[in-house]
Amino acid sequence: MRPSGCRAGEKGSKMRTGDQEKQAVRPASSPPSPGGWAPPEPYVDPGCAGLPQHLTKAVGLLGRIDLPGEAASVRGARHYVRVLLAGTGHPRADDAVLLVSELVANAVRHSDSRLPGGQVTLAVGRHSGTLHIDVIDAGSATHAPHVRAGTDAETCSGRGLWLVQELAAAWGWHESAAGRVVWFQLTLSSPSTPS
Repeated sequence: MRPSGCRAGEKGSKMRTGDQEKQAVRPASSPPSPGGWAPPEPYVDPGCAGLPQHLTKAVGLLGRIDLPGEAASVRGARHYVRVLLAGTGHPRADDAVLLVSELVANAVRHSDSRLPGGQVTLAVGRHSGTLHIDVIDAGSATHAPHVRAGTDAETCSGRGLWLVQELAAAWGWHESAAGRVVWFQLTLSSPSTPS
């Protein structure tokens, strides 16, 4: 379940759909589609208000948790994903834990979720062996998610989205009624292993 026309690490174009601004990033192995690609429209279900449709319908929601917008939530997010995925047998569960840790750390450090009363929502879904994970925060008027230029495996700080770009099959971000959503997908095989 890889969106077509989306390449990791390539600067995505902002798209407007209704009142939402979306940022698409292409997975490395897929060609751009003629019409471009945009994340699905959000689905508002009374039991899952604020979660995108791809986690409530097409993907199948495994779990969702709301965490305080503070540094201690990074540990809580790692633990939550580790426990949630323990029973799934997904071979990339460790990668999921690492990437969730990086994205939640970014959310509590760079977004308005770090302000008093702020929170970060983590949603985990699965479809046909692909994990889809959303980290939803309050966004920021001054910071948009991007991979820092010159980041590599030796960089000590600022490598969260670089890791997402390197390990995920696809990733991107968009604004929604629930806040800024940074998402990624992990397939059964690692990026360096043929699928």
